Amino acid sequence: MPEGPSIVILKEEVQAFEGKKILEVSGNSKIGIERLAGQKITDFKSFGKQFLICFKTFTVRIHFMLYGSYRINEGKDAPPRLSLKFSKGELNFYACSVKFVEEPLDEVYDWSGDVMSDDWDNKAALKKLQSIPDTLICDALLDQNIFAGVGNIIKNEVLFRVKVNPLSRVGAIPLKLLKVIVKEARHYSFQFLEWKKKFELKKHWLAHTKKICPRDNVPFSFGYLGKTNRRTFYCNLCQVLYE
Repeated sequence: MPEGPSIVILKEEVQAFEGKKILEVSGNSKIGIERLAGQKITDFKSFGKQFLICFKTFTVRIHFMLYGSYRINEGKDAPPRLSLKFSKGELNFYACSVKFVEEPLDEVYDWSGDVMSDDWDNKAALKKLQSIPDTLICDALLDQNIFAGVGNIIKNEVLFRVKVNPLSRVGAIPLKLLKVIVKEARHYSFQFLEWKKKFELKKHWLAHTKKICPRDNVPFSFGYLGKTNRRTFYCNLCQVLYE
């Protein structure tokens, strides 16, 4: 599943199509995509893991789910969910969720909750965390209402860097450390963006998919943890469990 930084990269890659008219629409989406034919794209935006194609009176929201992908100016050997063709170039989206957003985006999205947004608000995220004291921190970091854009890689890396066990409950984590987690979620997201643009993201992983803790040289623990049941890699020695 693409995380927030990957959607920011997509937004940057498609800028050449801003202001362009869609000449042909196809795909196996069942939501009435034919309405896009003849429409002019006014902007591209991202919110967390959602990619937004903006038009004058509505928006197309694309969520790549677990296995979604896209191609720019080329296709692949699979039926697209949505294909947009222009006088010069095309955009193709596969195995994703496609929906229309009819309301103004500012009425739908709280941009201060997007870790990649200029409007990100540390204090608001902290307040939301404090409102769910019984939630495991591994689940809280994946809560898109708090950390829109944070995915499993970012979750694993952030918790390792701040030395917090993923099975810790939010309410048991000291306030000072909660503030560090909030800041690191955003900081690491921008590092993720930088490294992914250089095609060297995996080289910087300290915990995700790793077998040995680089701090303590002991085997990592692994499990599908929390209500989100996502793959989690952590060190029981240096990542403190707060209960």
